[in-house]
Amino acid sequence: MRIEIDPDGFVVFSGQRLRCALGKNGIRSDKREGDEATPAGEYLLGRAFYRPDKLTHPPKTHIPVYALTPTMGWCDDTVHPDYNRLITLPHPAHHEKMWRDDDLYDIVIEILYNSDPVVPGKGSAIFMHVAKPNYAGTEGCIALKMKDILTLLQKCNNKTRLCIPGG
Repeated sequence: MRIEIDPDGFVVFSGQRLRCALGKNGIRSDKREGDEATPAGEYLLGRAFYRPDKLTHPPKTHIPVYALTPTMGWCDDTVHPDYNRLITLPHPAHHEKMWRDDDLYDIVIEILYNSDPVVPGKGSAIFMHVAKPNYAGTEGCIALKMKDILTLLQKCNNKTRLCIPGG
């Protein structure tokens, strides 16, 4: 399956067109850490994560699914060897907490951007996650309504390609 991103703020797959939020600074082909842009390119999906205290069952999908815990984080420290990797908290490097106080990471899909190999400073923690109610721009991720992420996940497998045009 292919998931196409429409730069006007839509995710298109299997005949569906769902509203989404993209990076506050649009789509860029020269993505850098902290630029608040969504990276242009074609990527596979990695793991899905969910909050077991908010969802009674793991989401249905054909990609690996893991329950988040309060000790999970994602390293965004460009000089640390764990850069752009899932980490266990506490952690000495700068990082993002995966167990958030808001609802944005109640479901997270890892986008395999800058993952093999990881290039320091090229961008980290690029996910699909739950959108803010007003679809406000993200720090580089793609964000959808919870029900739309659940619909999308049902169609995903380890060969699903996410296509983000130009930029």
